[in-house]
Amino acid sequence: MPRPLDHARRAQLLEGVIAYIADHGLAELSLRPLADYLGTSSRMLIHYFGTKEAMLVAALESHRPDIGAMFTGIDDPATLAARLSHSFDRNTSGDSAVSLRALLQVLGAATVPGSPFRPYATDAIQALVVPMAESLRRIDPSLPDPEASATLLVSGVRGLIMDWWITGDTARVERAVTLLVTQAIPVHN
Repeated sequence: MPRPLDHARRAQLLEGVIAYIADHGLAELSLRPLADYLGTSSRMLIHYFGTKEAMLVAALESHRPDIGAMFTGIDDPATLAARLSHSFDRNTSGDSAVSLRALLQVLGAATVPGSPFRPYATDAIQALVVPMAESLRRIDPSLPDPEASATLLVSGVRGLIMDWWITGDTARVERAVTLLVTQAIPVHN
């Protein structure tokens, strides 16, 4: 008879998976070093999650903040611009940065044909684009393509966060975030 899952231990393992990916990367992820890091065995990781990919998706899902809620209900450009700028600041430090660093690696892995991460990555992108597009529609109902504008904002900020992590050039990247936000969000005169 299989051992029942210890849900508290499972949650603890998911916390450690995110920290491990953020510190060591996804590209060379192997269960044995991950298990050592987590203080368990690769056999126990398989018991808890089934596959390495399922474990990674579960870890990301357990850490996904409701970022879409940040943009739900916004109907003025100043509030949307402030929330986007705040999301840049929030996602470059603290716990959010650890989760986002892992998410960005999974998004990159999802670009490989046949990637098991593609469904998760698609959902993660839509979780941001849809509420952003709805906000843009409320701000300017005449906006020709709110989904394209939302995609520009979401992908642009995501790319700028990656740029900042790679280069550390805070001043340039913050100027670029401001430029992106002011150019992509319609302002009523």
